[in-house]
Amino acid sequence: MNARLISKVMAVLTGIVSAAMIWPLLWALHDGTADAQAFVISMVLGLTLSGLLLFAGRNADFKKVRIQDAFVVVSLSWVVASVIGALPYYLHGMVPTYTDAFYEAMSGFTTTGGSVLVDIEVHPRGLLFWRALTHWIGGMGIIVLSLAILPFIGVGGIHLYKAEVPGFAVEKLTPRLHRTALRLWGVYILLTAAQVVLLHLGGMSLFESLAHSFSTIATGGLSPLNRSIAHYNSAYFDWVITFFMFISGINFVLHYRFLLGNLGIHGRDEECRVYSGIVLFSIVTTAVVLLRSGVYSTVSDALRYGAFQVVSVITSTGFFTADYEQWPAYTHFLFILLMFLGGSTGSTAGGLKALRVLALARLVRAETVSSLHPRGVFPVRVRGRIATSEARASITTFFVLYMAIFALGAAVLAALGLDFITAVSGSASALGNTGPGFGAIGPTDNFSAIPMAAKWVLCLLMLMGRLELYTVLLIARPSVWKG
Repeated sequence: MNARLISKVMAVLTGIVSAAMIWPLLWALHDGTADAQAFVISMVLGLTLSGLLLFAGRNADFKKVRIQDAFVVVSLSWVVASVIGALPYYLHGMVPTYTDAFYEAMSGFTTTGGSVLVDIEVHPRGLLFWRALTHWIGGMGIIVLSLAILPFIGVGGIHLYKAEVPGFAVEKLTPRLHRTALRLWGVYILLTAAQVVLLHLGGMSLFESLAHSFSTIATGGLSPLNRSIAHYNSAYFDWVITFFMFISGINFVLHYRFLLGNLGIHGRDEECRVYSGIVLFSIVTTAVVLLRSGVYSTVSDALRYGAFQVVSVITSTGFFTADYEQWPAYTHFLFILLMFLGGSTGSTAGGLKALRVLALARLVRAETVSSLHPRGVFPVRVRGRIATSEARASITTFFVLYMAIFALGAAVLAALGLDFITAVSGSASALGNTGPGFGAIGPTDNFSAIPMAAKWVLCLLMLMGRLELYTVLLIARPSVWKG
């Protein structure tokens, strides 16, 4: 492990997160609220830590970033970001314990969207803006942000990029990683700005438009309102947010190429078609069930509320416009399934991702057919390419590991005192970065009553889900810390 290099990279990341507090500080100064002091102290502490880390990492060369160092840096960056990001909540007294503050920060940066706040609207706008901003920073990725604004990291940053954006989605739009990161963030900012404009034109205040857009594009779900999007009871807001949640669950590389004039790129992409098909099927069946059960009496209402909740869950956003715990059992089963499925690779959504689900389905089909024809050769094709034996093993291993961690997480949460439904949905929602679940953590509840130890378990599951397991698991290997 190159301690100097890790310290230098961590200094950069710590500085970025600390400097980002200037934006909520401006809201606090504008409103004249007491949270301004908390932000100033937090910024000073964060920048001081950044300075110390920079001194410890002096003379380190970014060209020498190894894959082992990347795993350590990426995992630690999200932890340190949450440590610093929690300070304003704790110093202001927004939450009673540092555990609650850390949980709120980790939930924000990992775009999970679970909250320990009982009455959100009583808190100052500066702190609420910071909650939304942590979503937005974490949505595209702290490392990717660093690569975008600091090109010298990109010299050896490909390992950092791969460690933070694991799986099938590691695509470079240009030969220079710095420019790839810049273009991804450009698309991210453009979509955010478009949603802000549409929400503001519909009558939402600028503050709430920004906060909800940050949470939507990052598929996070933290809202500055107690009743989330249900507060407005507006079909216009529901459909605008549903649309942006949906496209945020699609690979951002496709959006970039679409903006360059490749207008049919989404329809030609196999993963996008699978993701869209799952969403369409889920919306239609949910609407039918809601109509037949009498939850809603009109097709428009069933589609509006059903579509919003389906897209919110599959993209791991976590917004809500209705108490879906009161809906028929079919929707409960479907939503838990959608928590596992997630959005597309290269998106801000969590879960297994549609491409892996597609590959798994084709792998199962190939293995089933081969059992009938032992001498036959049945290749598994994904996006027009034949999956190698290593790729097939990787897909299967990831799925098994994901389910094993989910089961272990649920068991630990149950052992810590959570009831069965809360433990199972809590583990699934944290690992899938979804936020609200069922039981004691349903859409109209929060995580404040969860035992302290369980909150730390959920934080670990959120981190593992955001970094897709391996990046966090590998730092537990002694070999990563040697040399």
